Amino acid sequence: MSQAESLGEQRLAIEPVTRVEGHGKVTIILDGNRRVKQTRLHIVEFRGFERFIQGRPYWEVPVLVQRLCGICPVSHHLAAAKAMDCIVGVDRLTPTAEKVRRLMHYGQIFQSHALHFFHLVSPDLLMGFDADPSVRNIIGVAKKYPDLALQGVMMRKFGQEIIKATAGKKIHGTGAVPGGVNKNLSLAERDVFLKDIDKMVEWSLAAVKIARDYTMEHLKELEPFGTFESNHLSLVRSDGALDLYDGGLRAVDARGAKIFDQVACPKYCDYLAEEVRPWSYMKFPFIKALGPEGGWYRVGPLARLNTCDFIDTPLAEKERQVFKELTGGAPNNMSMAYHWARMVEILHAAEKMRELLHDPDLQGTELVLKGARRSEAVGLIEAPRGTLIHHYRVNSDDQVAMANLIVSTTHNNEPMNRAVAQVAEHFLSAAALNEGLLNRVEVVIRAYDPCLSCATHAAGGMSLQIDLVDEKGMVLDSIAR
Repeated sequence: MSQAESLGEQRLAIEPVTRVEGHGKVTIILDGNRRVKQTRLHIVEFRGFERFIQGRPYWEVPVLVQRLCGICPVSHHLAAAKAMDCIVGVDRLTPTAEKVRRLMHYGQIFQSHALHFFHLVSPDLLMGFDADPSVRNIIGVAKKYPDLALQGVMMRKFGQEIIKATAGKKIHGTGAVPGGVNKNLSLAERDVFLKDIDKMVEWSLAAVKIARDYTMEHLKELEPFGTFESNHLSLVRSDGALDLYDGGLRAVDARGAKIFDQVACPKYCDYLAEEVRPWSYMKFPFIKALGPEGGWYRVGPLARLNTCDFIDTPLAEKERQVFKELTGGAPNNMSMAYHWARMVEILHAAEKMRELLHDPDLQGTELVLKGARRSEAVGLIEAPRGTLIHHYRVNSDDQVAMANLIVSTTHNNEPMNRAVAQVAEHFLSAAALNEGLLNRVEVVIRAYDPCLSCATHAAGGMSLQIDLVDEKGMVLDSIAR
């Protein structure tokens, strides 16, 4: 019998959380009156990339760090490459190098958003939260909606092929190097993509409609579902436009007022801090000026549409305006609105890829630059799941001496925990529990598209505590290190 049960409490565990990348679980404690007393989203794996890349040559880092994940390796590859650009003294890439990287990045955004929406989320949206789990999965979607399932597969394939053409491989490529890229895009490669890019834009528009219509048709149910006011953080271009590859940091509060704006990458640590809690291998970032209690924030598609002033591609901008109409121009704080925002971004990525594929700079031959060597650098990028920060120091022997990674899912740690708590309290308190109710907790986690493998980091030493407990759950002795 657990200590919770000995006190008349009941402990529920959702383990593992399904249809997300990585390994995690949710624990929920109900009190003696079957009211939710405590909820926690636990990340139960640990990956020590910040440690074991220390001592490695800096030029290896863009390839090494992407082994954090097979879903978003391009994001880590490019964030590290941007940091190493600074290490080799390059502040601005050649037009060819920057545009090849941008094409690679938009291919990554496109394939990752397609994977999440069509494969991981669509079973909940199309089948219903309470549907039988035997059909509430991608196989069930493929049987009932074969055209839609095929569309999702082909969209992801297109993005993966873009990555392969620019990075050398679909997963864990080597295309970005310190100071530039190691290949351009040939005319033959470009022409293959031009045959299908208009179809990708068309399908992206259809995907936006699915997400928009679902949100509007279920608004009464979704508005209170994991919804709460929060701050929002992302990169934005100097003119306020959405920019997924570069820009300055902007944070806004729940009503849209700017907390800070156009913070340069190296200055991130003057504005953001992290705290560690004993029950998770994920850190909890917050805005320093607001403190840990009120300074937490959201990142990702929802945050990006809340922080930017406009999108510089016409179709996505039109859809952004429709998205903003729902809240009268104020930030949207609905967790389930992440899906709609994500599909606006997939449309933007498709438009950007089409624009880049017609740019002759992709066939340029000036690929790499070098400058005066530096010892410390920060690379920021907007990964599919949100703002990604890579911070490195390199010693005189060209070895990494320090690395700090704040990944997208880490930024969303506190919001995800709050969303879990809100949904659990609303649906599970005093309820006759069933699979559909528990699935709602997973549904709100999936809205954030967490990448749990990427997010498992720890500050300081790894703690260990062993408790000796008697048959009544009382702690008799404890040892810790």
